[in-house]
Amino acid sequence: SSFDVAVVGAGIVGLATARELLQRHPSLALAVLEKEQEPAHHQSGHNSGVIHSGIYYTPGSLKAKLCVQGAALCYKYCDQKGIPYKQCGKLIVAVEQDEIPRLKALYERGLQNNVPGLKLIGAKEIKEKEPFCRGLMALDSPYTGIVDYKQVAQSYARDFQEAGGTILTDFEVTDMEMAKESSAESEDG
Repeated sequence: SSFDVAVVGAGIVGLATARELLQRHPSLALAVLEKEQEPAHHQSGHNSGVIHSGIYYTPGSLKAKLCVQGAALCYKYCDQKGIPYKQCGKLIVAVEQDEIPRLKALYERGLQNNVPGLKLIGAKEIKEKEPFCRGLMALDSPYTGIVDYKQVAQSYARDFQEAGGTILTDFEVTDMEMAKESSAESEDG
């Protein structure tokens, strides 16, 4: 077969890329090439599954912006597709006095990054939220969550195939070469 574009790797990044390309350019003949027997067989199916809220990144950076937007889009996509997730939140706990300034700095960074729902809490509130946790102060990040990213990747694969894309499994790419530039005869140039 001949394709306009081939994406190598059917992990979550490859599938998300291929899905988005096909949504933006539906006339393209697009394939995802995967050496394994199924999509999301490696890292995409074996990670911690955290939906990060965007606390840690430098304010104003692309990482900060994309993390906050990406979390919102991830929750929205999971809701639309019926993919279970848990918006369980996270506590970042200061157990020593000298950790409090760093905790406050993280709080300020999170606020600058527009992370929803952040607040600083004291020892009593820590114990109420997590009975076996002890600390002087904590940063409560209720927007942090967890999801099975293998399910998300498999859903991306279905979206891609339903839109006309092709996934070729057991297809290991062992060599590549640059193709000559084609004429601009297609709708997408």
